[in-house]
Amino acid sequence: MIRTLRILLFTLVMFLGSCSNKFNKVMKSKDLEYKYQMAEQYYANKKYNYSQQLFEELSPYLKGSPRYEDMFYKWAYSYYNTKDYINGENLFKTFVEYFPTSAKAEECEFMRAYCFYKQSPKVELDQTPTNKTMSLMQAFINTHPTSKRVKEANDIIDVCREKLEAKELKSAQLYYDLGYYKAAAIAFANVSDNYPDSKRADEYKLLVIRSYFKYAENSYEEKQKERFEKVLNEISDFKERFGDSKLMEEVTKFKTQTDNFLKNINTTNNEQTKKTA
Repeated sequence: MIRTLRILLFTLVMFLGSCSNKFNKVMKSKDLEYKYQMAEQYYANKKYNYSQQLFEELSPYLKGSPRYEDMFYKWAYSYYNTKDYINGENLFKTFVEYFPTSAKAEECEFMRAYCFYKQSPKVELDQTPTNKTMSLMQAFINTHPTSKRVKEANDIIDVCREKLEAKELKSAQLYYDLGYYKAAAIAFANVSDNYPDSKRADEYKLLVIRSYFKYAENSYEEKQKERFEKVLNEISDFKERFGDSKLMEEVTKFKTQTDNFLKNINTTNNEQTKKTA
């Protein structure tokens, strides 16, 4: 078994070495036509690391020729197919600038936006590529409203919006978990306002109520009345916006607790007033 693995490894190393040596010979050749034919061959065989290097070298010589448009198109895809989305995006963008009337211009415009989408990181990280994706996909839709790619562009925008929504929610939840209840309430409210059509909109509003309730509950006595009244305002807004929500029962519990707190506060205040009268 070990001997077989060694033979396979040796064969693979020899094969890769042979391919590399052949490619080095192609790169050193002075015959541009030969290099072009090899670039085409490498591209057709999905050896994009080789084709992209040859296309890059050939670009200055082919510029302005009938072959240039097709070469540039394949050059962009060579980068895309090796997951080099930064260079791929740049070349798709340049293709559209160089060949605005090309039959492939619409596709390359979409692929430019798609390269940003492929760079979109995990929720926790900076979402600049995600925002750029949404901007470019929307521009694509506006420019090509009848394109067959419009549905995919809209679907990608929805996915990006959900990611941004999740990131904002995560940040708000962190404030809550750390006990910064006022900051959490404001952050949850921002999520609610920024994504009013979200399927979780009522949940975000409940989180606003919960955060303001905890903020009031943990406040100094002289501040509690004002802050519990803020909770009642948020509850009233919830009922107006989400009257049929399945979360209404929990909201009602907060209403009862808040009323009880305010009743006790008012009773205490009245007793203190009588003592000082």
